Amino acid sequence: MSGPDALSLEITSDPAELPKVRTTVRNWSKRHDWQEDQIADIVLAVDEALSNVIRHGYDGEPGHKIKVAARMIEDPSHGPGLEISIRDFGKQVELDSIRGRDLDDLRPGGLGVHIIRSVMSCTKYSHADGGGMQLVMRKYKHRAGEDSQSPTEKP
Repeated sequence: MSGPDALSLEITSDPAELPKVRTTVRNWSKRHDWQEDQIADIVLAVDEALSNVIRHGYDGEPGHKIKVAARMIEDPSHGPGLEISIRDFGKQVELDSIRGRDLDDLRPGGLGVHIIRSVMSCTKYSHADGGGMQLVMRKYKHRAGEDSQSPTEKP
């Protein structure tokens, strides 16, 4: 992804990288006129997705490559928005196994997928060519209640 509206980062699977990514995504979103509550959702989704990659894709082992890319989009049905892609080179998992744990199971952790799907307009997990996984998330600038939110949609 390139151009004036694009963001491209390459980090390693080290949790110490997450604050830098949060700050970069926050500043990039501000430059594109997202509202503060929407920016908080975007940053939260990216942070949760990267935490899941580090924890599950790389078993917490630091030093492995993760690519984060973002760009502004214009969707004919939903209007202006952004698309964020997170690509890892770790373990591939069955796509239907990517889900948050049962919400009735009250214990810490395991809510990242629920959080991501609840704050983003749509998400799509896929196996990446050459190994690893890819998550593509979209968020549209429409305000809550103006349009129905689809938890999964092909971007």
